[in-house]
Amino acid sequence: MGSRPPFGEALRAQLGTPIRSHGLDSSPRSRVWRVELPQRTVVVKQVVDGADADERYAREVAALRLAARAESPVVPVLLAADPGEQVLVLEHLEHGRPSGDWIVDYAAALARLHATAGPQDAGVLPRWQGPSTADIDSFLSLAAALRVPVTPGVPDELGDLLKRLDQAPGHALLHGDPCPGNDLHTAAGVRFIDFEQASLGSGLMELAYLHIGFPTCWCVTSAPQRLLERAERAYRTAWSTATGSAIDIQDGLTDACAGWLLRGDALVERAHRDGTDHLARIPHEDWEWGTATARQRLVHRLGVVSRMTTDIPPLREVSALTRAMRERVLATWPELQPVPTKRPEES
Repeated sequence: MGSRPPFGEALRAQLGTPIRSHGLDSSPRSRVWRVELPQRTVVVKQVVDGADADERYAREVAALRLAARAESPVVPVLLAADPGEQVLVLEHLEHGRPSGDWIVDYAAALARLHATAGPQDAGVLPRWQGPSTADIDSFLSLAAALRVPVTPGVPDELGDLLKRLDQAPGHALLHGDPCPGNDLHTAAGVRFIDFEQASLGSGLMELAYLHIGFPTCWCVTSAPQRLLERAERAYRTAWSTATGSAIDIQDGLTDACAGWLLRGDALVERAHRDGTDHLARIPHEDWEWGTATARQRLVHRLGVVSRMTTDIPPLREVSALTRAMRERVLATWPELQPVPTKRPEES
C-alpha cells in the first residue's frame, strides 16, 4: 500500500505527528496502516468504498464505544476519530498464533462483547436482520433442483422459523462479522476488530458461527463436539458473570443455525452479496472462497442443521429435508471433502 494514512491536524494535535507508517492487509472496503507516533504505535483505519461508507463508519464507532464498557477489554481502545475522513485511530495489539482450543476463549470473549449492550441502547445500532421469505424460496428451489422431495410441512416450518428469528429477544452488541481474522489473540486475551456491520440482537446468532462454520467468513472451520461443548459453557459462564443472569442456549442456537443455512449470500464474500440467488448456482457450479468451496460450505451446514434439528418438533420435517439434501449433494459430487477442522494459522 503506497498511500499515506490520512492524519489531519486535529489528530496530530491530539496524538502527535506520525513518524512512519506501514500499510496492512484489509478488505477493499477499508484502508489500514500501522503508524508509529512519538509516544506509541497505533492502527489507523479509514472506511472507504461504496455509498454505505458513512453508515459503516458510524456503526464501527458506535460499536467500539459500547464495547469499551466491558470490564475485561474485548476491543482495542478507540484513541481518536476523524468523521470527516472516516478515520479511526486504535490501540495497536499484537496478534499471536491461536491454540488448538481457541474457540473456547473466543466464545467467552464473544459473550463479554455481547453483554456490553442492553435495552437502554435501542436505536444506537440497527437491529440484526435475519433471512427472508426470498431465502426460503431459494432454498426450496435448490431442493427441487437437486430432485429432493419437499414434504408439505416444510414451508410452514420455515415460515415459523423466520418469525422466531425476527422475534428473538435480546439487545446484545453483535459484531456482524466475527470471523477468524477479526479476532486478535493477544497475550491479554481475545480482542475483536472491524465492526462495520455491527448491530443489536440475540447473541445466539453469532454463537451459532462456531457450529455452522463461520458463515460470513472466508475461513470455515468444523470444530469437534467436545470443543463446541466447552465453548458453549465458556459463553454461558462469561455471559452470567457479565450480566448476572443465565442464558438459555439450545433452542435459539438451533434456530440460528437453521437461519444461516437459508442464506445464500453467506456463500460468497460481502462484495458479492448483491441480491444474486447464490443457492441457485450450486447445481451448476462450485466456487472457492477462502478455505472452502460453496458446495463444501453447503454440505457442512446441511449436516449441522440436520443433526441439531433431530427430535426438535418445530423443525422435524426440515431435519429430514436437510438430511436428504446433504445425501444428494454428496452422491452427486462424491469428491467433496469436509471443511477444515483448523484455521490456517492455528498452532
